[in-house]
Amino acid sequence: MSEPFTAVLSGGGVKAAAHLGALKVLEQGGLRPTRYVGTSMGAVIATGLAAGMTCDEVAAELSGLKPREVFALDRSALIRGMWARAILRPEPFRRTLERLLPVASFSELRLPLTITATDLDSGRQLFFGAGGEEVTLIDALCAACALPLYFPPFLLGGRRCADGGLTAVVPLAAAARFPAALVVAVDVGPGADMEPSLSRPRPPALLRLAGDAQQALMAQNTILTRALWEATPGRPPLLWIRPRVRYGETFAADQLAWYLEEGARAASAALAAWRA
Repeated sequence: MSEPFTAVLSGGGVKAAAHLGALKVLEQGGLRPTRYVGTSMGAVIATGLAAGMTCDEVAAELSGLKPREVFALDRSALIRGMWARAILRPEPFRRTLERLLPVASFSELRLPLTITATDLDSGRQLFFGAGGEEVTLIDALCAACALPLYFPPFLLGGRRCADGGLTAVVPLAAAARFPAALVVAVDVGPGADMEPSLSRPRPPALLRLAGDAQQALMAQNTILTRALWEATPGRPPLLWIRPRVRYGETFAADQLAWYLEEGARAASAALAAWRA
């Protein structure tokens, strides 16, 4: 008999491909996700899986994407300079989501899914889908993935929404809303253990500085989020999976296969230690 668990998938851009490698290993090891929680790119992957796609099917869809289908430069931002809202256009990303995902609403999902985003005006974490606000699935995903500087804020219900990683890269607070025998968190967000990136072009200085600041805050938030979970009485057991993560590869589409393999390796090691 398979052991049920709630899967919590972090943000991380291309690095989130590690979720697929990790979940495939867990399922082969007798663990079965019965609920998904995700933010940013982790929410996109969680949506595909909650809709009934296999890990291999989601990986195949991601591998077939062209970078311009997701990361489309807004050339007008070069003219607006400091007055630009973002450097990427959100429309191609939205169209790609609509084309790739096999469902159009939360109600069509086979398993419950909660997506988190951030309210930029209040600083609050937002919850959409199971246990949260009722919004369209595509709007929830666009809000959850609106990483500042790269994508403009997503307007939803009069609020400026942004990437859920700003309030919690690993959204355990959403998982805490539901009973579970086990919670498995896969973390590919920023952390002090990030390895140097491969030789790839460095972003412009201002983008790099802003990114470094965001990542420092996200890394500390993850430490506190995990510590709070483990210190709160009555919380389900937490299996934490931390694949290797390299700095500066959020948009490194050519590294997708490496992160798939790394997710599998990290899950194998974590599962073996869990059962030892």
